[in-house]
Amino acid sequence: MTTAFELLDGIDVVDPYPLWQSLLDGPPQVAPDGSFALVTSHAQCAELLRHPAMSSDHRNSDHFKNVRLPQLTAQDLESIEKREVFLFRDPPVHTRLRRLVSKAFTPRQVQQLLPFVEERTRELLDAAATRGRLELVSDLAYPLPVAVISELLGVPHEDHATFAGWSAVLAKGLDRLMSERTAEEMEENRVASDEFREYFEQLAEQRRAEPRDDLMSALVAAEEAGDRLSMDELTSTALLLLVAGHETTVSLIGNGMLALLRVPGLLGRVRSNPALAEGVIEEVLRLDPPVQMTMRTALADIDLPGGRLRAGGTAVLLLAAANRDEREFDGATTFDADRADAQHLSFSGGIHYCLGAPLARLEGRVVLAELARRLVEPRLEALEYRENRVLRGPSRLEVGFDALLE
Repeated sequence: MTTAFELLDGIDVVDPYPLWQSLLDGPPQVAPDGSFALVTSHAQCAELLRHPAMSSDHRNSDHFKNVRLPQLTAQDLESIEKREVFLFRDPPVHTRLRRLVSKAFTPRQVQQLLPFVEERTRELLDAAATRGRLELVSDLAYPLPVAVISELLGVPHEDHATFAGWSAVLAKGLDRLMSERTAEEMEENRVASDEFREYFEQLAEQRRAEPRDDLMSALVAAEEAGDRLSMDELTSTALLLLVAGHETTVSLIGNGMLALLRVPGLLGRVRSNPALAEGVIEEVLRLDPPVQMTMRTALADIDLPGGRLRAGGTAVLLLAAANRDEREFDGATTFDADRADAQHLSFSGGIHYCLGAPLARLEGRVVLAELARRLVEPRLEALEYRENRVLRGPSRLEVGFDALLE
């Protein structure tokens, strides 16, 4: 029986899909004592993402209670309670925070970012054309999402690089939820979190005094029935938007470029029909998702194919495997940009469905359409992956080309 820790240690970040396929094709895995389950089927993952007895709060797990809790001080516990992002909270706390945040994170505000995304994409590709080279991650996939989320939150341009540095450190924390952390990793994460929160406390106070047309001002003003976000809730929400809105989109753009390079005829089709970029993004999300897996804790005994997950037990939901389930998708391992209404799980499901999904899709389709339009005879010259198994994507992607059109 594979545990979460063993699973992470055994993943090949370059190509995890043979492993996912073997687990998808094999029998369901539930530990004999009910402490752990590995869930791969689309139907089962979709059900558990929506199951009212499945918790996103890792503090409900036996692992937290038996292993981590004895190591924590009262001050540590207070800090976790005050600072945990709402992605890892359950109702009613999650319901309250998500309702307040959704008032500020509206489709209108996302759509208003379209001209900024288009302009920034052109600028970054213009700079690459001047250099005569394109390392997609550092030249485009990394700076664009951080510029967009910074623009959304109201972070000054001169602070974008610092912002990106915090994002890289904090994103590693998603792997650490499912693996034991070293003292050095915990300290690195703590320093980045503290610096981030201090920065956003100051920014929130500035927006409280002088509101602007940005998300931070909207979060400061968000209110319902006399309820407001506290400062800890404000900074935790900003932190969540940074990591979830930046790191995942970096990988989506990188994986999208790889699809354009690897799927025969795809780049030419997008060049001829830029609207097809929308379908390409959905297939990239399905077949090569930035978020490979997520975790839930059972609040009550739950019967699964293969055994019973007992209360306090942990289920790892392999979303990247579920998205390749032949029982849900015809030709599940084939890239099909024309696939209609593919119900992939890459943005999760249920009450935790990703608030930032429209923004990620917007950025992805703009970038892929522009890459297809401007790159002449692009070719893959070098590829390396980040050592991050939950949020998976390229760390370096060298793209050669004969020309970069204006």
